[in-house]
Amino acid sequence: MQPLRQQELLRAFSVFCLLMFASLMYGQAEGKYSDNDTVQSYTIDEYEIVGKKNVGEIIPPKRLSGVTLQSLNSQSVADAIRYFSGVQVKDYGGVGGLKTINIRSMGTNQMGVFYDGIQMGNAQNGQVDLGRFSLDNMESISIYNGQKSSLLQSAKDYGSAGTIYLNTRRPQFLGGKSYNLTARMRTGSFGLINPSIQWQQKITDKINFAISTEYIGADGKYRFTRYDTTLIRENSDIKALRTEGTLFGTNRHGNWKLQIYNYNSGRGLPGYIARNLYRHGDRQWDNNFFVQTSLKQRFDKYSFLINAKYANDYLHYIQPDTITLQIDNRYRQQELYISTANCYRFSNILEFALSIDYQYNFLDADMREFVYPSRHSLFTALSGNLRLNKVKLQSAILINYITETLRYGNATPDKTAYSPSLIATYEPFDYFPISFRGFIKRSFRMPTFNDLYYTSIILGASKLKPEFVNQVDLGVEYILKKQNRIIKNLNISLDMYYNEVKDKIVAIPTSSSFRWQMSNLGKVKIIGVDFSFDAEFRLAKQLYANTLVSYTYQNARDFTDPTSIIYKKYIPYTPLHSVSSALNLNFYDFRLNYCFIYTGERYNGSANRPDMDYVLPWYTHDLSLGYNFMLKNNRQLYINLDVNNIFNQQYDVVLNYPMPGTNFKISVSLDI
Repeated sequence: MQPLRQQELLRAFSVFCLLMFASLMYGQAEGKYSDNDTVQSYTIDEYEIVGKKNVGEIIPPKRLSGVTLQSLNSQSVADAIRYFSGVQVKDYGGVGGLKTINIRSMGTNQMGVFYDGIQMGNAQNGQVDLGRFSLDNMESISIYNGQKSSLLQSAKDYGSAGTIYLNTRRPQFLGGKSYNLTARMRTGSFGLINPSIQWQQKITDKINFAISTEYIGADGKYRFTRYDTTLIRENSDIKALRTEGTLFGTNRHGNWKLQIYNYNSGRGLPGYIARNLYRHGDRQWDNNFFVQTSLKQRFDKYSFLINAKYANDYLHYIQPDTITLQIDNRYRQQELYISTANCYRFSNILEFALSIDYQYNFLDADMREFVYPSRHSLFTALSGNLRLNKVKLQSAILINYITETLRYGNATPDKTAYSPSLIATYEPFDYFPISFRGFIKRSFRMPTFNDLYYTSIILGASKLKPEFVNQVDLGVEYILKKQNRIIKNLNISLDMYYNEVKDKIVAIPTSSSFRWQMSNLGKVKIIGVDFSFDAEFRLAKQLYANTLVSYTYQNARDFTDPTSIIYKKYIPYTPLHSVSSALNLNFYDFRLNYCFIYTGERYNGSANRPDMDYVLPWYTHDLSLGYNFMLKNNRQLYINLDVNNIFNQQYDVVLNYPMPGTNFKISVSLDI
């Protein structure tokens, strides 16, 4: 099968968008001119009030939103996610360094990242750089262990071992306003220049739009210490421009959304510091573009959701090393995605859903003898909810069918895999807000294009199996919400879990340092505990305090080969203990925020050798102070000072990738 060309992909996606647009316009016209209805009702997207339990889901997620999210000393989504329990963020240093995440030691490629309900993809290497998503346009960040437990969702929502949902701000016009305008400027250490602007405009009572753009520029130079020597981090500069626009609409029975996103960046990759090598010349240029649309409709007992997306990602990587291996490669991957979900409620206690997704991926490169892989994926999910008085259950099964074609050579055989799951919540008391929950799930991931295919036709495709994960989780949660009391919101949760990764995909070096052999070798067992405490207190008439504390214990070991020296050893970069906390104080127009993060000792090598693989624990203390000036005509001017790593801790998140010491940032924001 010959790969689709870019024009054909755009043409197909455009036809689909036109059909969707016609259907929603018909729905609006029906609502406007119907003679049978005397009262019209309109459904909008769900909004969650911070501290309230989301009754639409069997197991509510861990969420950062509102004041708590905006108060964290965080530049990007990756920085904010560090405050969730059970999360490991790999930060390779520098302002523009790569930032990836995994939950409960199951690997980065087992994580699903959803942007306004549609998954972000990367068929080339399976990793999504969370550093390119700003908090300026973010309404909330939610993390689900296992899966999201609502029914009206795409089939891919059921597929990952853990998921992150990034929800951008939806316009709200208060006091009769027809527009909102926010301009922000940041500057600080590392030569940081970071302006951003967001404009929200009401077109009609049912249609509005939002445009957001942000530029970040920095030289990325900072001091760090190695062996009693102070050095300067080089080749860590970045220039990046993020632009996105969203059109929102409501009709008689639901809502729709159309988004366009583009992120263009050029950056230096600072590399590792070891063996008297203090500077690297690697450079990377990215251009990530996607357009996506969503239509949600709810009727009496039936509801449906339609999602569609086209993505085009460009990557140019240079390694100007003339001694070992010089690399100058360009990659372009395209994705076409269409999804439909249908839900029917038979009664107040029983409902079922059927979701079907189709996804097409194609990878192009300027490398010699490149095989030009394309992948067709079909996902079908059948799920059901049973809601009794004290017990809520959800059962689901996802069927994955994947087929691939190559322009040259033989592709991997077609693959079919099943991902069943069972989720339950038990609330034993009517007047005591405690609930017990648990889930069991089996999920898998396909090998990426980088895992499977090489630059040589002779090598062709490696014989890789999908990577499977089995998860078991038991937890308890206490939620209390009171008004006009000292404790306004209180959420305490404790989870114990066991994960097992089978057929783990690993890389084995060959005679060539550039071409590695991929194989299924790993079997990892993970036992862990997650604890979180989230509360809001009213200490005085105008004095409020928000607290957030998360603790994680993880025992993740390799059980691949009993005869190996790494048998039952800790897997790399998984600390036994990690803690994060944040305290936010609001007094009239003043805001004070303190954050603390601790990551315990760990190993960077599978053999766990104390003299070579041991990595010291690290911690940081961050502080910020802000004041909100109320101007005329309800305009607001907010000034904030952030000081990160106030005790100048020298640490590495990834060994030999030094992180910055004490640094500051000043931001000025104007709301009109």
